[in-house]
Formats: sequence, structure tokens, C-alpha cells
Amino acid sequence: MEIAILGTGNVGSALATGWARAGHRIRLGTRRPADPALAPLLTATGATAMAAAEAVAGADAIALALPWQAVPAALAELGGLAGRLVIDCTNPLGMVDGQLGLVLGHSDSGGEQVQALLPAARVVKTLNQVGAEMMADNAGLPHRPVMFMAGNDQAAKTLVAGLLADLGFDPLDAGPIGVSRLLEPFGMMWIHQALLRGKGRDWAFAAVAAA
Repeated sequence: MEIAILGTGNVGSALATGWARAGHRIRLGTRRPADPALAPLLTATGATAMAAAEAVAGADAIALALPWQAVPAALAELGGLAGRLVIDCTNPLGMVDGQLGLVLGHSDSGGEQVQALLPAARVVKTLNQVGAEMMADNAGLPHRPVMFMAGNDQAAKTLVAGLLADLGFDPLDAGPIGVSRLLEPFGMMWIHQALLRGKGRDWAFAAVAAA
């Protein structure tokens, strides 16, 4: 598949690394496509850096790997993306009562807001539940890590399930896009354990079934 990844930070770079390893063609949407700092990533993945609007044109899937605060403006520049597959990898993070937390609570979610901004797009919320390191390479884990997804379009979720499996995840369908209200706090639990409870970043959640 031709995948446009919007954002070249930790998450965008990790997704580019993992999906390129699986054989996908990567376009990186960035405001600074000529930035020399991107050279190692481009060399390692075979990706092409370009402006966001150019990156999404004709791509089979579009992954949002941007800071939450940048999402509305970035999507406004791209138009409605009607009928396009958009993978929302963000968490609506900000400073809450003096510490990192979710700026949206259980009555709304980032996933729902992305769908509202792109009402005719096929939005799937996922890849928000672990750190970037696990997206780039989780092959060393003793169990296959789980990755939940939520969205209103079943065909879109089927495509995303394949992309999640390509990254080494066990994809599980959590339901419609409103279930982002659960997935984003779930992602916050990983952040809390990794950063505030000292567990570090080299782990992920797993769904282990009885034999």
C-alpha cells in the first residue's frame, strides 16, 4: 500500500520504519520536506518527504501522527478527504492540573473530533495505546501485543487490521468511533505506567486467551 504519514516525530518515524519493513511505500507529510534531519529516516525507509497535501494525494491510507494541537489546522488544509481512509494515531494530550493528561474526557474524544472534522472520511482510531518504540519493532516481546481500533466503517477497519498486523500487533475491533472515549484513556494508562510509574517504554498490552 501507499501510506501517507502526516508527522515526522517519534510516532511518524516509527510507523514509517515498521510499515516500510513490511513492504509498504511511505510518503511523509511535513512542513519542511527538505530538512536535512530527515535524511536518515528517508534512507532507512525509502520514504519520500513532501508537503502534506501532496503526500495524501492518491495515498491508500493516511495516518495522523501529529501533536493533538496541530490536528485541526492540518486537516483544514487537506479538505474533506471524502471516502479516504484516515488512521487517527493521536491522543488529545495537554497539561491538566499541572501534569500531562487528556484534555478531552469521557463525553468526547479525539477520534470523534477527527471524524467530525472529516465527516465523509473513513476514520479509524488506533495506534494510540503504546509508545513509538513498540510501533517500530515489537518482535522481541514474549506475547504478541494487542492493538484496539475503533471506527464506523467495517471495510476500513478490515484494511487497518492488516496494517496493524504488519506492525506485529494483534488487531482487535473495539466498535464504532465513539469507543475512542475508552481507547484514549487506555493509551493514557500506558503513558502513566511508562513515564510516571517507572515501567519504561519497552512493553505493551497483550490480550491472552485461554487455550
